[in-house]
Amino acid sequence: MAANIQSLEALYAAFTDLNMEGGWHRTRPALWREPVANFLPFQWRYSEVKPILEAAGHLIGTDKAERRNLTMFNPAEGNIYPTVRTLVAAYQLVKAGEIARAHRHTPNALRLILEGRGTYTVVDGQRVEMRPGDVLLTPNWAWHSHDNVGKDDCYWMDFLDVPLVHLLEPMFFEPHPEGLEKESTPSEGGALAFRWEDTLARLEADRGNGHVDAHASVQLGDPALKTIRLDMQQLDAGKPTGLSRTTANIIYAVVRGSGETEIDGQRFAWNFGDTVCVPAWRPYRHRASENAVLLKVSDAPAMDAFGWLRTQTF
Repeated sequence: MAANIQSLEALYAAFTDLNMEGGWHRTRPALWREPVANFLPFQWRYSEVKPILEAAGHLIGTDKAERRNLTMFNPAEGNIYPTVRTLVAAYQLVKAGEIARAHRHTPNALRLILEGRGTYTVVDGQRVEMRPGDVLLTPNWAWHSHDNVGKDDCYWMDFLDVPLVHLLEPMFFEPHPEGLEKESTPSEGGALAFRWEDTLARLEADRGNGHVDAHASVQLGDPALKTIRLDMQQLDAGKPTGLSRTTANIIYAVVRGSGETEIDGQRFAWNFGDTVCVPAWRPYRHRASENAVLLKVSDAPAMDAFGWLRTQTF
């Protein structure tokens, strides 16, 4: 056959027909000097989302959907699901008197409670109350359901590593065969729950320690989940943080206060309940206009596991 290949055009045609590409003439490089900016910095405002969720509460019942949530997908061209490359965030509503049925899946998940009292999550038989400011975990393949026995509608934010599971493909999902776990035990949550009061106390104790992107910062868990790191961070009013970037993908949720985040030269002003995403290797810094607390959700453990975690300060 080699004798029949007498030109570059014939050479390229020969291996292209075999679904191959020559490493010396790639249409797009396979290697580059540093991470390419694909996903975009972006913000979602809770003040705009909450009325839509309220409307969904009237139009979408738990009989129509396992979960009533609004997923935040990044506006990067062609993207229809992830918030950043490896993580997805969503706002969710469980109305007073409702039950969200049990299921389990291979993605890891967690939730930050924004508003409402009287709602519980059941995770592998542990029935844990969810209160504003709390962060609760749902590890890979754990049964979990939610029930609101209070008078308040409950709003929270979900964070999952579903996009990472999509990339690696070990996706499994299973609804509970009986709808709910038959038995559950009241629990404070143990390693599954990080209480707001405890987090505030830890932040106060951390004041004065040096952090590039916060004035006080504590990690929730070590890490919280195998693929997801959580840091609750406090910002002092009028005092900007340092400028840094990391190979980890980050989603910030505003737990308290107001301010702005500058990402790669773009400024995003935020308030309670807002979400801001910082894609990998984009320089960012914060400046609070009033004392603020942010939840930082990142894929740092996944990056670190493969030796890919890098951070640069300016």
